Amino acid sequence: MIEVRDLHKHFGGFHAVDGASLRIETGSITGLIGPNGAGKTTLFNVIAGMLAPTQGQVFMDGEDITGLAPHRLFAKGLLRTFQIAHEFHSMTCRENLMMVPPGQSGESLWNTWFGRKRIADEDRALRAKADEVLEFLTISHLADHPAGMISGGQKKLLELGRTMMVDAKIVFLDEVGAGVNRTLLKTIGDAIVRLNRERGYTFCVIEHDMDFIGRLCDPVIVMSEGRVLAQGTIDQIKANEQVIEAYLGTGLKNKAKLEGIGA
Repeated sequence: MIEVRDLHKHFGGFHAVDGASLRIETGSITGLIGPNGAGKTTLFNVIAGMLAPTQGQVFMDGEDITGLAPHRLFAKGLLRTFQIAHEFHSMTCRENLMMVPPGQSGESLWNTWFGRKRIADEDRALRAKADEVLEFLTISHLADHPAGMISGGQKKLLELGRTMMVDAKIVFLDEVGAGVNRTLLKTIGDAIVRLNRERGYTFCVIEHDMDFIGRLCDPVIVMSEGRVLAQGTIDQIKANEQVIEAYLGTGLKNKAKLEGIGA
């Protein structure tokens, strides 16, 4: 679904992404790990149109999408979440979901005067869909809570719920487990797996928790110093001497030390 070819992103003399090439296969849950400063989030930002690349190309389903604005990628079904959830604080969880779909009739001044029935019909349908999403994510009890008042893990679930309000094809999840307790992290992981298996979502996941990556992701891609260092199953990655050296700064063969190291 996604192909990245020789991608570079420079900030002055700093090469955050330095010739990265990778593929994300349709229907996969692909993990993206690497030491801090490896360029993972910058890569996400370039793919998602938040940053223009210095050099290289990004393709989605064979179409060159390099440098397209985020709203145009959103319309194509490419969505992303953030390390820190971006909710509308004073709106309820249900309202946060209802505002996601674009092109709503209520956005037109003309319709607020002459299309009130259409707006009301759309609102009922959106409310029903939002409630279905909240139920799917096991947070229906928070429907009427202000989104700014729920926990960090619940906000991550709400962000995942936003992707369910439109026809997402691929979702980039940036540190979905950051600041989330183990129980909620399992709930998030279960939701990702269900969306992948039942609704055909493709995911690419940056995450610090190696157990979480190992449970969900195949393949796993490792970045280091802006480049792709290795790719394979989680067991192959943990046994890779180059990966161990990138994390530990040494060629130690004690592969168990890679367990639990932040991505």
